[in-house]
Amino acid sequence: MAQHGTTRRTAPGSRGETSAIPDKLYFRIGEVAALCEVATYVLRFWESEFPQLKPNKGGTGQRLYRRRDVEMALRIKTLLYDEGFTIPGARQTLKTEQRHKEPQLSLAILESESTPSVSRKGLLRLQKDMKELLSMLSVPASKGALQSIRAPRTQRPELSDLSSSDDLFS
Repeated sequence: MAQHGTTRRTAPGSRGETSAIPDKLYFRIGEVAALCEVATYVLRFWESEFPQLKPNKGGTGQRLYRRRDVEMALRIKTLLYDEGFTIPGARQTLKTEQRHKEPQLSLAILESESTPSVSRKGLLRLQKDMKELLSMLSVPASKGALQSIRAPRTQRPELSDLSSSDDLFS
């Protein structure tokens, strides 16, 4: 089995406690429970109470937590256990924290949009190509252009052409 490195990280909002989060893509619920030092049923309960904590489910239905989910679980634990928030209070705090992060993201998006990476000339050329493609696709194909991949069907005798029903079963 491959060894994964660990990253030393202080959980956001914790009092200097350093938790080791292994450097890997997905974590199972048992691993996250061990990292957060809570039972697995607590994590499942938190999933129902905090919309920010949504692990993916694999093909077998097993919860697969990403790094951000593990960090969110650690943040929830800190709010509930260390800072003494109630569940609704912790939920509201997480919403507020998320709102403060979103304007920074939207500002970064606006700044990147203000410097266009595609020129007007390039867009006009792309528009022209798309119109040509549309005109080619909208013209019906001629019958000679299409070839059937099936062999032509042979004539099957109709039931009325048979002289008697005995011929069907002979």
